[in-house]
Amino acid sequence: MSKGGFCIITILLLFTGRISWAQKADSIKVDTNMINKLRIDPPKNSLPVQNRPILIKPEHIPVTPLNYEVSYWRKSLTVGINLNQSAFSNNWSGGGVNSVALGTNFDFKAEYNQQPLSYTTELLLIYGISKNKGQLSRKTNDRIFYDNKLASQLSKKWYFFGSVSFESQFDIGYQYDNNNKNPPLVISKFMSPGYFTESLGFEFKPVKYIDIRFGTGTARQTFVLDTAIYHNISGNYGVTPGGTFRNELAFQIVSTINKDIAQNMNLQARYALFIPYNNFSHITHRLDATLAARVNRLINVTLNGTLLYDITTNTKVQASQGLALGIIYKFPN
Repeated sequence: MSKGGFCIITILLLFTGRISWAQKADSIKVDTNMINKLRIDPPKNSLPVQNRPILIKPEHIPVTPLNYEVSYWRKSLTVGINLNQSAFSNNWSGGGVNSVALGTNFDFKAEYNQQPLSYTTELLLIYGISKNKGQLSRKTNDRIFYDNKLASQLSKKWYFFGSVSFESQFDIGYQYDNNNKNPPLVISKFMSPGYFTESLGFEFKPVKYIDIRFGTGTARQTFVLDTAIYHNISGNYGVTPGGTFRNELAFQIVSTINKDIAQNMNLQARYALFIPYNNFSHITHRLDATLAARVNRLINVTLNGTLLYDITTNTKVQASQGLALGIIYKFPN
């Protein structure tokens, strides 16, 4: 046999022997149970463990009480000052008179509301004066008004109320002669006239900013303490000449509105109707309205007016109107 043939025979024997050995190796069965028995787990922790019970107990934490108090009061105060002034040189071709005018108002309101009771009080003080060159100073506005109302709620919008109000003026009022031929005539002063009005009835509040009172039982006392001011034009305010007092029983309606009608613009109005039970011809109407527009935090433009029909003072409708730019401050602001 040649060497080449011997090598080939040797390679074939080795290859066939390797195949048979691989087949036998694949046929060996592995006992997994035995492997699990031979597996040794790691030792457990030998240190003792103590399980302590969880104790829950309340702990007192000191808390400082809050000094909060419920207030049933709402208060507001409005103070205003208006100043108007004009001046002309001596050779001013358009003509004119140097003048200065000052107007002030003070309005305090307080409301107490703890259902079913409510109490409202308002004090309104207005005074204005003007001075023209060559003339004495003249009053432009003058009013004292004080109103108190106690009400008990009957339903969502209806209340039973009782009220007391007072109205008069600070200074002497004059009537001037347009021709300046006669001296001014004194027609009014403090408590001449003065009015006290007591009223019982029902109050209706359809919305927050509207209030209507129906005073079915109303009494009004008119005072004219200075009998020297009597004159034919005013009829002495319904008081008999030489007397100082008059009492009337009547039906009264008082309606008020206080509403912000636009941004920085507020409308307040009060209408009062007074019908004496013994004389329906002496019905009194009074409307007071104020429109205030805020320019900034302090400066306001105010337009106010009053319409009055009272046969005891004049047989015709009386009116007053004022437009002012001034300082108005409200607390709280």
